[in-house]
Amino acid sequence: MILIGLTGSIGMGKSTVLRFFADQGCAVWDADTAVHRLYAPGGAAVEGVETLFPGTTSAASGVDRGALADRLRRAPDGFAQLEALVHPLVRRDRETFLSEAREQATQIAVVDVPLLFETGAEAQVDVVVVVSAPAAIQRQRVLARPGMTVERFEQILARQLPDADKRARADFIIETGGSLDDTRQEVASILWRLSTPEWQARRSGTLHRPDERGE
Repeated sequence: MILIGLTGSIGMGKSTVLRFFADQGCAVWDADTAVHRLYAPGGAAVEGVETLFPGTTSAASGVDRGALADRLRRAPDGFAQLEALVHPLVRRDRETFLSEAREQATQIAVVDVPLLFETGAEAQVDVVVVVSAPAAIQRQRVLARPGMTVERFEQILARQLPDADKRARADFIIETGGSLDDTRQEVASILWRLSTPEWQARRSGTLHRPDERGE
């Protein structure tokens, strides 16, 4: 199985790209969806979040993400505590997905991990794909989200590796500043290139890693 690590900063279009990989028949896993499961009523993270940030959860709705975001905005030091709680649970969810994918003899699996580089998870994948877009488009997309503010956007960016650094460490870069058809074609192109003898040789260790950054 070829394991693709999909990453990119907020607002770059990872969810759309992940959907295009799924449309191509890949097994896909989304970190944000995993967190939603963990935060849902009865989810594995709810009790821990309430302990760290009292009043941000309820039995009926699980973790109130808006209340939690507001608490973290006022006390950013809480991010480290939250990550220490949630990241191991997310990894466990991802490992379950990968175990099932291997049991089903999946050829290509894609894991969407926003903090792939920040958490060192790039060492666990075969190929890194970075989703990117011009800064102006990114900003426009993010600030259009309900409840998003400039302050919150900048706070999120400060916790993520800069886009330029991610691009420099990618095997492939998918640009999402153009049309959806362009993005869809980039996904198909990557999957085709992963099927070529050159990349198969790289996986077997008989070929030096090529420059596949597309720049």
